[in-house]
Amino acid sequence: MYRLIYNRNKMPKKDLKIKRGTCILTEEPFCYILKSKFRKERCDYCLQQGHVKKCSNCEYAYYCNRFCQVNAWPIHKVECPFLKKIAPRDVPDAARMLHRIILRLQNGGDLIKGYYTETCSRKFRDLMSHYAEIKNDAKRLEHIESLESVLIDLLGNNLMPNHTELLGIYGRLITNGFNILDPEMNSVGTGIYLGVSVTDHSCTPNAVATFEGTTLKIRLTKDIPCLDWSKIFISYIDLLDTAVQRRQTLMENYYFLCTCSKCIDEQEMLEMVSPACQNKKCSGFVSLSKNECQVCKRIITKDFIKQYEEVMEFTKNHLENMKEIAYLDVCKICLDKQNNVLHQLNLWRIKTLDSAFESAIEFNKWADAIEFGSQLVPGFKKYYGECHPLLGMLYTKLGKIQLYERYPKIALRNFEEARKILEITHGADHSIFRQQLRPLILQASLENNET
Repeated sequence: MYRLIYNRNKMPKKDLKIKRGTCILTEEPFCYILKSKFRKERCDYCLQQGHVKKCSNCEYAYYCNRFCQVNAWPIHKVECPFLKKIAPRDVPDAARMLHRIILRLQNGGDLIKGYYTETCSRKFRDLMSHYAEIKNDAKRLEHIESLESVLIDLLGNNLMPNHTELLGIYGRLITNGFNILDPEMNSVGTGIYLGVSVTDHSCTPNAVATFEGTTLKIRLTKDIPCLDWSKIFISYIDLLDTAVQRRQTLMENYYFLCTCSKCIDEQEMLEMVSPACQNKKCSGFVSLSKNECQVCKRIITKDFIKQYEEVMEFTKNHLENMKEIAYLDVCKICLDKQNNVLHQLNLWRIKTLDSAFESAIEFNKWADAIEFGSQLVPGFKKYYGECHPLLGMLYTKLGKIQLYERYPKIALRNFEEARKILEITHGADHSIFRQQLRPLILQASLENNET
């Protein structure tokens, strides 16, 4: 279940150039859980959504069929009596993950290796724990204290690790855990993958982690001269944020300060918050430090700067209030205020469009969704890059809506853009490619020929 799959026959030799789209690592999780909010609607083993039935013993875990229940049993049989003991209490995600890791380590898991090359591997104990940093982090200490009481109820004092050991396990979890994503790029689980933990972060990554069920694959999004893991980077965080916020998130969660080119590029930081040029024929970025457009050199007025500051504050406040639920009418008000005030690629405008797009889909407002999604594409290209799974999914969602609304020609164009990206980030053998995108391309092609 937790073995690493390393494709020796398919991997290029170390001294050969490796093309983007190449899968350089395939790995099963050392340990994983389904997020508790999906507990009664997704399978605890394969994480797929559907009709699920609960384990008759603990009545906590749910499975979609007999196959998944049987395959989950080697792991679940160890935790099942503990979950039954504290029923009907819900177990917090972090506590259940720690519980599984502790039981895994106590049953031979400390010997399991995750290979990232033919000869190089990592065990759980090799992962960084950031023990010193966590000991000085009041927020983390408060969290581990709350989890500790749940774990004592689950494990009892005899099986419970001492505080120092628990802190080390906790540190390895929070700084090495992956969000397991479904085909729609929604986070449905949490997993620890040993081999891939060797991969560092960059806000301008050259590789991406995608999932097929719980199987993680690392694929290159850029060509590299050779397989050198010290020069392969993925992103640990959402890139749709300012450099200041990205660095703060990385420091709070991973205890390092990012120094990638994107985080220290002053021009990039200025463009993220740029006002629109008051010359409506110009699409250039406005420099707030010089109070002029970088393209047409038009000076912006003090009144306009005041208006810009008010719109930015208004937008940030409403986006903060809509973190959990986006309201379409509020998004529209923000976008209306931003019009001709914020640059089209201003980060806060893109965030607003993203919320408006998802909200329009939720309420079946297809015309709105097409409008917002189309405006969102250039922003996703700027902040995520030309080859990112989220850009590919945006094209796919936009194409599906256009196809539904009887615009097969435009839909086909967006599906082809999605294909170019997802073939690289996911691979042509991924279920999202085979089961969703290919049929959509075929349907759009047929409907386009009929018109």
